[in-house]
Parts: sequence; structure tokens; C-alpha cells
Amino acid sequence: MLISDVRPWGGQRSDVEVQGDRIAAVRPHDPTAAPGPHTVEGRGRLLLPSFSDVHVHLDSTRIGLPFRPHTGAPGVWAMMLNDRENWRNAEVPLPERVAGTLERMIAHGTTRVRSYAQVDVDCRLEKLDAVLAAKEKFAGHAEVEVMAFPQAGILREAGTAEVLEDALTSGATVVGGIDPCALDKDPKGHLDVVFGLAEKYQAEVDIHLHEPGHLGVFSTDLVIERTRALDMRGKVTMSHAYDLGSISESVSRRLIDTFAELDIAMATVAPSVDGQLSLVDLTESGVRVGLGEDGQRDYWSPYGNCDMLDRTWQLAFTHGFRRDELVELALAVATMGGASILSHDVGRLSGVTDRPGLSTGDRADLLLVDGETPTSAVMDRGKDRTVLHNGVVVADGLAVMDL
Repeated sequence: MLISDVRPWGGQRSDVEVQGDRIAAVRPHDPTAAPGPHTVEGRGRLLLPSFSDVHVHLDSTRIGLPFRPHTGAPGVWAMMLNDRENWRNAEVPLPERVAGTLERMIAHGTTRVRSYAQVDVDCRLEKLDAVLAAKEKFAGHAEVEVMAFPQAGILREAGTAEVLEDALTSGATVVGGIDPCALDKDPKGHLDVVFGLAEKYQAEVDIHLHEPGHLGVFSTDLVIERTRALDMRGKVTMSHAYDLGSISESVSRRLIDTFAELDIAMATVAPSVDGQLSLVDLTESGVRVGLGEDGQRDYWSPYGNCDMLDRTWQLAFTHGFRRDELVELALAVATMGGASILSHDVGRLSGVTDRPGLSTGDRADLLLVDGETPTSAVMDRGKDRTVLHNGVVVADGLAVMDL
């Protein structure tokens, strides 16, 4: 395959040769070359790595359904109960909602996904099964990693730990935890279950942390202790964790340095809060950082539209980025930053100006999108998109291809 007349990361017009699932060559564009039967017409569009959504709740989606008023009360437990009360009564069955949402994500340029799947004594494995079915349906279009997620906590309801383990024997490859202090009020017991299952099934860990200030740092330090003791370097992600930068500069520096040392990743959904660790400091220190859309217009929130380019704009906006290199950093986090969390064959971003993913030998997971520059693409969020996964065109013009 030849991708003709594209501008990698906004650079010079180029022709990109793809062999199998890899980029084989990047050459200056030859305007005299006749297009062949396996030519993708770039038409001068930007060429970027495709998006990596490393924090999405496919299991709770209402994308494509009629808009409904938000009925959730404040707090994780109250919001979870609202979801529990409503999710079975949606207008179409859950597997159809999940598959439709994943399809829309692919159409907009996402080919790498880590999806949460809630497991508890109420839904048991029903939500997990729906996410696994969508993963199978679009196996040729995107790489989907599924996490067993105890949204209701682990210790508050008897039998949850057993359901969590059942999920790991049924197709989940990541085990989740959530607010060990604030939700279960037993951080040792909570993390003993999470890391015990991770060790037993050789699974990765993803901790959903909403806890504020010193409480969040305390829970994070417990995660750090277990990561070090079990030598789980490169297998732990802190998600949200949006208040870890609120204590002091010295605490922030210690956490960032420890995350880099133990290769603990961070996944953000670009919240509008003040206490976040610096994205620039995290990247410059070698911490893996990825971006996700979180819920998709669900019973938790009316936000989310399956377009990671929109969420990239939000990441840049909430961090106050204006300079091109910083807006492009947001794009690098949303694409290859997330890819480095899902696969350690992908290296960490090496700094603010690192623009990986489009060199010879890189996997051909690619997005062609209209825009003058990468920054303008984030600002304008054009719809003229072509998406490749493993060297195959999987979507064009916001429509997913039949493979």
C-alpha cells in the first residue's frame, strides 16, 4: 500500500509505503507518480498516529440513544447506584450499544482501546460479556484491551471479589481498583484483592483514583509499595488521580520521579481541575501518560462523543496550552502516549517535542485528517478522516469499512 501526499506530523508532503502492518518507507511526495490499485489518496492531509483511548467505559454508553436528563447524585457510590437503577432500561440492548459506540470511536480515528467493564454482584459478567463481544466484532478494526472494574468497590458487597476473579478467567486482562480509602474504607484489604488477583493471573492493574489531596497521595503510596514489592514495573496505571499535584511541589516531584522509576503509567480524561500533576513534567520525566474519553454520554455524565480529537482539544484547553509544541504534546499523549501504556513495544515519550509513531518500522496505525498544522487540527477537528489499523484502511469519511 502507498499512502500518497500526506504531511507526517504536519511536515513536508510525503509518500508513505506500508508493507503488512508496518511503515516500510517515508519518501518526499512524487506528484508525477500515477496512483496504483493500492494507493490511499492523502490529498495533502495531515498524517498522525491513530488515537489510543486508554480510559473508556464502553459498558455504560448511551451513544446513539435519545438524550436523557442527568439524574445522578454527587459521589461515586450515588452515581453508581443511579447507573445500576437505569442501565437495563435503555432503548436498545447493551451489546448493541457497546458495539455501536466502539464503531463510532473507530470511525473517528481510535484504533487502540482500554475499556473498563463493570463487574459486581448486580450485573455480574453481563457488562463484561458485552464489551468482549464488541472487541471480537471489531477485532480487525481496533485492538481492545478489557479491564474488569469493580465500580461499586470490592469489600462493600459480599461476593464482589469472586465476580472480579471470574472476569479474569472470562477474558479480562487487566484488574481494576477504585478509591481504596474513600469507597471501601479498607485500603489494605482492597489492594490485597487487586494485587493478589493480578499476581495470580499475571494481569495488569489500573487504579481509578478520585480521592483528594493527602488521601489520594496515601492510596498512591500504597500502590507504589505493592508495585515495588511485587516487581510490577510497567504493569500499573493510575487513572484520573487528578489531585496528586495539589499538596506541594516536593510531593509532586517525588511522585513523578517514583512513577518514572517504577514505570507506573497515568491515564487522564482531561478534567477541569487545578490539582493535576504537570503534563509537561510527567512527559519530560519519562512517565507514560495516555488520554481517554471516560464515559460516553452515559448515566454518569452527558459528555463524550467518541471523538478523541475533541478530547485532545479538552486536554490542551484544561492545561492552558497555547504554544504549538504544547498543543502537539497533547496530540502525542492522545496517540502514542496511550499506545505506550497498552504495549511496551512502544517507547515512552522522550519529552515535550517528541513526535513518534510515523517512522520506518512503526506499526501502521494511522489517521489522515484535514488541517493546516497539527495544532489547527486540534482546534478545528475536521471530519475528512481516513483510519488505518495494522496497515489496513478500517474507516473513511467517518464510516467504518466492512473487512
